[in-house]
Amino acid sequence: MRRWVTHPRADAWLAAGLAVVDSAIALLVVDGREPDALGWALLLAGHVPLVWRGRRPMLALCLMVALLSPYHALDYNHTAPIAPTLLVLYTVAVTGTARRTLVTGLVLICATLTLNALTNLDGIVEFLRITGWIVAVLVFGSYLRVHRENVTAALERADRAERTREEEARRRVAEERLRIARDLHDLLAHSITLIGVQTSVAAHVLNADPDRLDRAAVAKALDDIAETCRTARGELRTTLEVLRDHGPPEARGPLPGLHGLPDLAETARAAGARVELSLRHTEVPPAVGAAAYRIVQEALTNAVRHGGRDDLSVRVGVYDDDGALRVTVTDDGAGAGTGPPGFGLVGMRERARSVGGTLEAGPREGNGFQVSAVLPTGERR
Repeated sequence: MRRWVTHPRADAWLAAGLAVVDSAIALLVVDGREPDALGWALLLAGHVPLVWRGRRPMLALCLMVALLSPYHALDYNHTAPIAPTLLVLYTVAVTGTARRTLVTGLVLICATLTLNALTNLDGIVEFLRITGWIVAVLVFGSYLRVHRENVTAALERADRAERTREEEARRRVAEERLRIARDLHDLLAHSITLIGVQTSVAAHVLNADPDRLDRAAVAKALDDIAETCRTARGELRTTLEVLRDHGPPEARGPLPGLHGLPDLAETARAAGARVELSLRHTEVPPAVGAAAYRIVQEALTNAVRHGGRDDLSVRVGVYDDDGALRVTVTDDGAGAGTGPPGFGLVGMRERARSVGGTLEAGPREGNGFQVSAVLPTGERR
């Protein structure tokens, strides 16, 4: 918490001003003996500790008590040094703790009682008046200290809340950018791979035997390419709408889910792979379904891209497993490791982690590649 301080130069000017005012009070107000040389020396010296009241309030109070106690004991004008004394007391209360303020007040009242008992046994009224001023100033300073601490604490809480909101906003932006990057990668990598395979099929049909051109096969390959482009264009439009829309996440449209897995399998079959799809699952949360869809999509894309054989066989299994959705994609191709490194495996692992799951991927013994993911659904049997 920010410490209360005053400027030394301002305190010096304040001490000088009070010294002038109190000197006039000592001359004009009759309240004890008029100061002589010793009295003037003690009175003026009692104002010097005000210079350190902001940095060392207890030191200033002790010095002032040491200088003004003999001043009052010698019965010099008692009204003159009241202002600097109360100012130092206020500073002690406003800068210290409640315990320090209480101890200071008790010590000063006891010292005042002792001084009055030694110098003025009949001055009970004077003692009560002095005690009342001490208590009032200490209570006022303590109130201001507590009020300032509460205000400072409120400002700090507001500042922390603002920083938390800003950090949360930055985190959401980073998560959204990562999600869009994954969506674009999954979409474009899958579509471009399929278009490349289908284009190769069409080129092979055209070049295999130009004199006996299989127009139906060429037309089917071109239709498959056109359909893949239309699907990619639709998904890309949806992703770009997310970038343009600043509304809530619910306004982004439906997430891809397990219902789309047969279409993924059919698309991979159109690219020449033999895909066996096995689905044995109940209803799952949309986020889990979307993660499973993207994992299967990327795994099929990698299998088609890196399979390295014309009779590639891929098995896709999605089934419930004691509170989780288990996803496996296994192929008998050359394996994903034969191509240049990319973001596919990283993206699949991020998809799994986004719903609290895990994913393992690697070559199989002998031939092929396997992707296995476990995605919690929160429903245990």
